[in-house]
Amino acid sequence: MTTADTSRSGARTLVQLAALVVGAVFLLVGVLGFVPGITTNYDELQFAGHESGALLLGVFQVSILHNIVHLLFGIAGIAAARSAGGSRSFLLVGGIIYLVLWIYGLVVDPMAASNFVPLNDADNWLHLGLGVGMIALALVLPRRHDRAATRV
Repeated sequence: MTTADTSRSGARTLVQLAALVVGAVFLLVGVLGFVPGITTNYDELQFAGHESGALLLGVFQVSILHNIVHLLFGIAGIAAARSAGGSRSFLLVGGIIYLVLWIYGLVVDPMAASNFVPLNDADNWLHLGLGVGMIALALVLPRRHDRAATRV
């Protein structure tokens, strides 16, 4: 089966499936950040900054900007899933971005104006996991279908 046959048949590679799932989860998280009840202290939701007291699932500090970033990452992941190369790039670059966010969250004063996303300890550790996980998916998953597995 060639790459052209794969795209015509609609079958996705594992890296494409991973980018699609990661993108869908980011999209879902972005939407849930705007849902009162799932996001506690919803009345304290701010556009940006550490003053936002809203907590997704009662744990992760969010703001309108933070939710928009999740929505955009979700859209990017779903769009990138159209090709294996795009999927790998999304997972790799997205993973690097989340590792940078993790480091940023460790060094920024939680009460400083520079904590504009906003980030708390739960966000920081989640960003580490996301960064490592996305990079691992980009590096480990094959970009093509295994020919032996697709032969009938």
